[in-house]
Amino acid sequence: MAAIKRRERDTIIQALRAGVVPRLGLQHIQVGRAREIEELVRDMERIAEGGSAIRFVIGEYGSGKTFFLNLIRLVALEKGLIVMSADLAPDRRLHATGGQARSLYSEMARNLSSRTKPDGGAMASVVERFVSQLQRDAEKQDKATGELIRERLAHFEEMTNGFEFAEVIRNYWEGHETGDEELKSAALRWLRGEFATRTDARNALGVRTIIDDANVYDHLKLMSAFVCEAGYSGLLVSLDEMVNLFKLTSSQARNANYEQILRILNDVLQGSASHLGFIMGGTPEFLMNTRRGLYSYEALQSRLAENSFARDGLVDLSGPVVRLSSLTPEDLFVLLSKVNLIAHDEGQQLPDAALEAFMRHCSERIGEAYFRTPRNTVTAFVNLVAVLQQNPGTEWSDLIEEIEIANDTGDDMSDIEDGAGVAPQSDDELSSFKLG
Repeated sequence: MAAIKRRERDTIIQALRAGVVPRLGLQHIQVGRAREIEELVRDMERIAEGGSAIRFVIGEYGSGKTFFLNLIRLVALEKGLIVMSADLAPDRRLHATGGQARSLYSEMARNLSSRTKPDGGAMASVVERFVSQLQRDAEKQDKATGELIRERLAHFEEMTNGFEFAEVIRNYWEGHETGDEELKSAALRWLRGEFATRTDARNALGVRTIIDDANVYDHLKLMSAFVCEAGYSGLLVSLDEMVNLFKLTSSQARNANYEQILRILNDVLQGSASHLGFIMGGTPEFLMNTRRGLYSYEALQSRLAENSFARDGLVDLSGPVVRLSSLTPEDLFVLLSKVNLIAHDEGQQLPDAALEAFMRHCSERIGEAYFRTPRNTVTAFVNLVAVLQQNPGTEWSDLIEEIEIANDTGDDMSDIEDGAGVAPQSDDELSSFKLG
């Protein structure tokens, strides 16, 4: 295993013990998924070259969607892309009329990440990079910076709300030039979708529009164009917890959101989007349920249908849908081995016999669920290691049989009452560790 920094080590162990996906060091605990990762890496390269991509990462509860999405987010950052990410929630969705779509955009904008700021909050540095670069170019060309900004962003005026976007950037430059921190702050607030009314935006920046429920996707396209102007390779939008659309009680609201997804899908498949990619995580019910899922929207079903030749062990990873299979027991052994190395100093790791005994115990308690939904299994292992480390002289063999392992089934779908026979499964993976 490659050398691991203490910060990454502590983050990984604390996250695993709490049952959540660590934000750092994912490469140290990644197992399996080689073909899926290779395919998504190609997507990132296509985006960087001016193309577009969209993927629906589909897997059963516990199969690793959140982990996979976080891993691809890190890959995108390494490829020079900017990443906007968020979890959908009852108050955050793609289409709405009561502010929920703007709320989703604001969350994505706050989480905007770059290679130098992988934990989010990178909006200011992206804008600052653009302005600083334009200042240097203006000096070389003996032009006024404001004039050069106007030239560089002139093509934005052909895009929906592009004029106002460019005007906000010019406001930021003016604040940068005059030392007006309030003006710079107002520009960043506008870019993050934090203005609730047009009046407030007009008073602060002199623009007549704001980012609202009706134009979220248009602003994602503007943002992808802007980050390219700032010197990045493109924009990846990562959305998790898509099951929250499935859970909407109003069929009209669900269909409006699915129509927005169709619009994005059509743009990508037809080549209308540039330097822009989407990755969305959901369960099979979110995709295939014909009463409430994406398949309930006929146009989406036809575009997302599986390749009829991909059966009997054959796979096709080139389409929009990427299905994540469960981990194998061998994958879980490799994972526990990696956690074992991370949690211990050199030469103090538990022997393989301990890992094998631990896995046998888990198998006897909850059957094959211990590797299909491994959050509780991994958490129990980290707890075992912690007790052994803090109680010198204690033998692992004395503790194995005392470990309690619960079957991690999830229940955040149990509130859905629908005649379609929806299985009570969960997509709440941000609060649980799922392996990729």
